[in-house]
Amino acid sequence: MKICMIGVGYVGLVTGTCFADKGNIVCCIDTDQEKIKALNSGIIPIYEPGLKDMILDNKQNGRLEFSSDLRNSIADSLLCFITVGTPPNKDGSADLSYVLNAAREIGKCMDNYLIVVTKSTVPVGTTDAVRDMINSELKARGKEKLTFDVASNPEFLKEGTAVADFMCPDRIVIGCDKGPIAVCMRELYKPFAHSENKIITMDIKSAEITKYAANAMLATRISFMNEMAQLCDKLGGDIENIRRGIGTDMRIGSQFLCAGVGYGGSCFPKDVNELIHTGQKNGFEMAIASAVHKVNEGQKKYFVDMIKKKLSDNLQGKKIAVWGLAFKAQTDDMREAPSLMIIEELLKMGGQIAVYDPEAMEQAKQALKKENHKIEYANDMMRAVAHADVLVLITDWQEFREVDLDQLKKVMRQPVIFDGRNQFDPLEMVKHGFRYYCIGRNCYGK
Repeated sequence: MKICMIGVGYVGLVTGTCFADKGNIVCCIDTDQEKIKALNSGIIPIYEPGLKDMILDNKQNGRLEFSSDLRNSIADSLLCFITVGTPPNKDGSADLSYVLNAAREIGKCMDNYLIVVTKSTVPVGTTDAVRDMINSELKARGKEKLTFDVASNPEFLKEGTAVADFMCPDRIVIGCDKGPIAVCMRELYKPFAHSENKIITMDIKSAEITKYAANAMLATRISFMNEMAQLCDKLGGDIENIRRGIGTDMRIGSQFLCAGVGYGGSCFPKDVNELIHTGQKNGFEMAIASAVHKVNEGQKKYFVDMIKKKLSDNLQGKKIAVWGLAFKAQTDDMREAPSLMIIEELLKMGGQIAVYDPEAMEQAKQALKKENHKIEYANDMMRAVAHADVLVLITDWQEFREVDLDQLKKVMRQPVIFDGRNQFDPLEMVKHGFRYYCIGRNCYGK
């Protein structure tokens, strides 16, 4: 199939590349000329394991191209996916201006039948709004008899494993109102679904809500475990034992049950807030989603307060090393990363900050640009921690787990660690002579 992909951000780039890898002809469109130029030069704007090689291979084989010419791209395409961003407004609602502008441009350019698919995360009713916008533009051109259809196909990619998630998905959700559209979408996704049961068709509004419901459910699990971790710190339990104890229950499962400094990224914070806003707009209080958001915001403060309490609220003259900046491992994404708030608070306490992340250093410099003159960006993790009085671990990269603890203690001025991801064994850390503080494991006598 020939496919047009509008928006070359995270979702569009992964989706377009994976479609191309299964033999489709894909043209990815973006108004950002510099990004298109970079992609055509082999420069990939995001870090995602396996993505760069796949892009280069499919581009070389003529199945994948990057352009700013929408009219030419949709001229002979059957499917046009909208994968632009939906950033949050100040009130928590999703900004749909990019989605509706994409729909407007489709209406201005299309001259043949087209299936327009919203893949961006959008609140219920957006796909209908896309349909209305395209119809409006066609009418203005005197082409109201030109036919098209719309569908919703939300993405469920996890940053760090997005390529693997797309190539072998848990499920594929397709929202449409016509049988032939479902048949076409099933044919497109057939190479990715080894079982037909993985492809779930439903009405458009249910598909739109499904994405928000999934992310809110996962965010709820994280916030619940963080709340349980705080209770453990008060009562003396071990959140890791509790995680194993409930995660082996088949009704619960083990995923998204790790306590830490709270969730971040481009999806969970935005989608939980949009769900809250949607409820408010329709006169309904989303009580659970509101509580999830509140707990998550409080968890970052809880970690900072732990540091303040243990260090007597004074970091003047002390070097603080920070390991991990991205919101999670295996990505360079700094959107809503807990590290941003934590670093700002450490700076307020007078700390001299040195940071290191395997992939997110350049993105962190942009996110922290107002504070960059106060921050040392180290070339490797051991250089960041050299002569440090305190190490604060925020992102759970594998290389941090594999550190030589004896060497780590040797290079630090003082062996003090605050572990925001519970990466290390508390007893092992004490054995190696560290003052070790983590989340929800207070039973080890911190």
